[in-house]
Amino acid sequence: MRPGPTGTRLVTLRIDGTEGGGQLLRTALSLAVVTDTPFRIDHVRGARPTPGLRPQHLAAVTLAAECCEATVRGAELGSPTLTFRPGASRTRTLTAAVATAGSVTLLFDTLLPIAVLDDGPYALTATGGTDVKWAPTVAYYRHVKLPLLARFGVDARISLGRTGYYPAGGGRATLSTGDSSLAPVELTDRGALDRVDIYSKAAAVLEDRSVAARQATQASDRLAAAGFSAEVRAVEYAETHSAGSSLLLCGVYEGTRLGVDALGERGRTSEAVADGAVDRFLTAHENGAPVDEHMGDQLLVFLALAGGRLRVPRVTSHVRTNLDVLRRFGADIGIVGGEDGPAVVEASPHPAVSR
Repeated sequence: MRPGPTGTRLVTLRIDGTEGGGQLLRTALSLAVVTDTPFRIDHVRGARPTPGLRPQHLAAVTLAAECCEATVRGAELGSPTLTFRPGASRTRTLTAAVATAGSVTLLFDTLLPIAVLDDGPYALTATGGTDVKWAPTVAYYRHVKLPLLARFGVDARISLGRTGYYPAGGGRATLSTGDSSLAPVELTDRGALDRVDIYSKAAAVLEDRSVAARQATQASDRLAAAGFSAEVRAVEYAETHSAGSSLLLCGVYEGTRLGVDALGERGRTSEAVADGAVDRFLTAHENGAPVDEHMGDQLLVFLALAGGRLRVPRVTSHVRTNLDVLRRFGADIGIVGGEDGPAVVEASPHPAVSR
């Protein structure tokens, strides 16, 4: 234990990471810095085929530690245990690198709650993968997540230096924040759909096959056939270290944004990539929730800090794990009503927001 800011001694939280993944660790890192609470996590990713810390997770630990001059033990590749004791100082201009194509947006997820609750601007330049599996693409972050968070007082933006696809990565992007004033997250209804924006991108080496254009055209045609107003906002080709493509469908509603992104894969046609994205968008739209499944999970940390009500498409194992960790760090948050379909998560403002 160590002395806290009021002279008390802070007890180190013990967290079981067996059933959780990277989201559990990122949430713990963010909340540890925000609430000035040390923690120890055991059995890191214990149920995963390759348990322990992987390069993506080590990058998040290093970033959080540098941000607050934390004392860290167990920050090694494959380590099943990590102890993190945040310091009181803040470094607001940061750089981070993830080996090969590890996601840069997941690093942004680690820093953003910290930056939002601190005074003064932050800037994080991260290198790695910008459009990779199991993580939001930069386009999703730019056109879905940040515009949605702006409704609740978050001042943040992303500039893209270079696109990075799997496996070489080599992408670069910068997250910049201003003076935010986090407001309660009230998001239970989405209102009427205005349009679906389409953003399509591919590596420059795929331009002769019109990959990005074909993705956009197929998505637009499918959405139009389903009765939706669709607008192609961007078709671009980027210089990259690895060939790849990405597609974002962003539903713009009266009160929210619903996003679905997809990545090209070897042996899969551009049309098939678009069809898969459209199918998932139609499912999300029919669900009626104001956010997609991934955004529902990502917004929980902001809900836990600012309070409010959020309707999620369904209560996934990720949601449950995230809620458990948030409660361990003092959040008054829980599920209201049934859990079979769309469910409402409700929270009171965290004491860390008003201290």
